[in-house]
Amino acid sequence: MKKLSTIVLSASLAASMLIAGCSSQPANTATPAPAANSNEQAPTPQDQAAKLLLLNNIKEPTSLDPPIGFDEPSYNILNNLMEGLTRLDADGKVQPAAASEWKISPDGKVYTFTLRDNKWTNGDPVKAQDFEYAWKRMLDPKLASSAAPLAYMIEGAEAFNSGKGTADGVKVKALDDKTLEVTLAQPASWTLLLVSNPAFFPVNQAVDQKDPKWAAEASTFVGNGPFKLTEWAHDSELKIEKNENYWDAANVTLAGAVWKMIDDENTEYQMFTNEELHRTTTVPSDMADQLFKEGKVLVQDGAGTEFYRFNVTKEPFDNKNIRKAFSMAIDRQTLVDLVLMRQQKPGNAFVSFGLPDANGTGSFREVGGDLIKYDPAEAKKLLEQGMKEKGYTTLPEVTLTYRSGTNYEKTAQALQEMFKQNLGVDVKLQKVEGKVLTDMQKQLQFQLARSSWLPDFGDAINFLDIFQSKSPSNRTGWNNPQYDKLIQDAYKESDDAKRLQMLHDAEKILMDESPIAPLYFYNTSLLQSDKVSGIVSTSLSYTDLRKAVVK
Repeated sequence: MKKLSTIVLSASLAASMLIAGCSSQPANTATPAPAANSNEQAPTPQDQAAKLLLLNNIKEPTSLDPPIGFDEPSYNILNNLMEGLTRLDADGKVQPAAASEWKISPDGKVYTFTLRDNKWTNGDPVKAQDFEYAWKRMLDPKLASSAAPLAYMIEGAEAFNSGKGTADGVKVKALDDKTLEVTLAQPASWTLLLVSNPAFFPVNQAVDQKDPKWAAEASTFVGNGPFKLTEWAHDSELKIEKNENYWDAANVTLAGAVWKMIDDENTEYQMFTNEELHRTTTVPSDMADQLFKEGKVLVQDGAGTEFYRFNVTKEPFDNKNIRKAFSMAIDRQTLVDLVLMRQQKPGNAFVSFGLPDANGTGSFREVGGDLIKYDPAEAKKLLEQGMKEKGYTTLPEVTLTYRSGTNYEKTAQALQEMFKQNLGVDVKLQKVEGKVLTDMQKQLQFQLARSSWLPDFGDAINFLDIFQSKSPSNRTGWNNPQYDKLIQDAYKESDDAKRLQMLHDAEKILMDESPIAPLYFYNTSLLQSDKVSGIVSTSLSYTDLRKAVVK
């Protein structure tokens, strides 16, 4: 068995994750770009090509059909080819996008969006009917979109998606070509955050009904965003160019971009050093120490949490004090400083940084503070107390299951040594493929297992609701009626301050009961060329290239 001192000297871990979400903001008006000098020579095709931004998407997008992609490789691209009712700016605030303005009813349940004049890339006008069609299509059980539950806050949405209702019962209605009315089942203060998610992008109804595979090729793709899809060599690269039909085209500074698909960090780094890429997706493990010391790494906080799940239906983790002992025995600061070495923040609670507190102000994590700590002496006492409660003279054998991959293995080895040093417990390690691990968790066929959570929108409720008793994402067997009630009441509460207090109270219960042991909060560490600026990528959004500049 490796000692922790050996592990931390050789270990490194890359975590690069971004997710969608935003907050409320009034409408603004676009400022037109200065008129070009008529005496200036028009740029040649070679000049234009030289200004293309070169990026890596790692792999082929799953789909550029909004409700089907539902992952980062798809949505980073789609966020530039299409546009929803709202968009996140560089400060993580909601700005008007396809909608120029909106009104919210006094009870917080009816949102009325006014669409601005805009065109699809095929020249058709973008209409409110395209949004109604797209959202009901996402909810159609025949499409089987994984994104559909995001829309359950809409009245009639869950019933339709579960086969118990109809499309007509979904309260999304185009009142005319420019007005979309959305009625919620209950107030949801994060609605404006949510509709910036690519799952809620419009779909050109006429195009989709004529060709259901319209999103599969550059030649047939139709979007409403700042860029248009011009080339797509599947599994190789994808090219986008500025869309002259976009409503704010005058303020889009980037000529276009090429997204390559390189699934090897060393190859990616070599292409970056050869100026074949302007930006990487991570930092190569064998170069990490040097690059961080030289200050060449761009580090941004992300939204998401790496954690381990306890199976509370199996011994010995059916005992609260034993679970708390294992969690308290983890030195999270050492983990992030000496094992991960990517400047992550230690996970001293579950909800990550990057999420607003009440009424969109402050930080949920900063208000909530640290809810768990590293205390080996107290951990040892809790273990002894838990063993006494269970009648154990010897702790049953414990197996920690993690997904295959060098980085996950090094983390597991580090915790294995912490449990040995701080609790005197020899933990066995089990390595499995990612899909196998997911299936094991769904079936509760594990004791202690690696996991993660990335929010779909920027509100703490999207973290905490997954541990409701009946949530399919719970995967711990933990059941707490008080916790369930707090989450359910938070969904119904229209007063944001009261709602957020309910969520803080729920998180305290979650950490006290310890069905999970948070490890660290995600961030993004990557390399970016000095020739590039203006790429917007917040902790709760996908990549936005509208204001990017290539020198």
